[in-house]
Amino acid sequence: MLITKENVESMKHLFEACTANMASVREAVLGGAERIELCTALPLGGLTPSIGMVKAVREMAPHLTIHLLIRPREGDFVYREDEVAVMERDMEEAQPFVDGFVCGALLPDGGIDTATMRRLIKKAGEKPVTFHRAFDVCRDPIEGLQQVIDLGCRRLLSSGQQPTAVEGIPLLRQLHSLAAGRIIVMPGSGVNEKNVRQIIQQTGVSEIHGSASSSTGITSRETVRSIIQKLNIEFGQSPIED
Repeated sequence: MLITKENVESMKHLFEACTANMASVREAVLGGAERIELCTALPLGGLTPSIGMVKAVREMAPHLTIHLLIRPREGDFVYREDEVAVMERDMEEAQPFVDGFVCGALLPDGGIDTATMRRLIKKAGEKPVTFHRAFDVCRDPIEGLQQVIDLGCRRLLSSGQQPTAVEGIPLLRQLHSLAAGRIIVMPGSGVNEKNVRQIIQQTGVSEIHGSASSSTGITSRETVRSIIQKLNIEFGQSPIED
């Protein structure tokens, strides 16, 4: 679905900032981010941060919506039993301090590991689960989308199985259309203030994800603010105040 004058008024567009350290969280909040994905080790694709960091972020920003990445190691998304147990324990310890979880698991053949995901979703309780970019290396994205929906995930984070979300626009548009409101398809990877409008217009999505990082690797409040203001101006929301 492409955004039109008829449907734009009812859509709230949200930018989720991916933050991997305390400085990035602070910058994202100062830039106006309403929700973050909290992780660490972005050069490795993101890993679960310490419980100490989770608590510190909650104390620093009591009203911020925090979605916590659950990923115990770098590399593939095929997990052993002991690794799944670690993921479950991380979720248990973080439960009081976060608003949602971000996780994903695959089978050795590239299919969605629904058994592991059911375990993780059970640990999430009433809190929403985002299936992360493990989806971008799954065997069959159309079948995978239906499986993720059937699992009850609230969101799907994806670059459309391409290096960047811009390159993945054709698949992202198809996934959003097939989802038909049953799950939020959230583009991520390479999102910035220059392409956010293009991605949203050409896919029809209402949420988008990015690190908005500067050359130092820390999230830039100016970039976050610019992306949010771009969404506000282009899609009819009230602009944020400095």
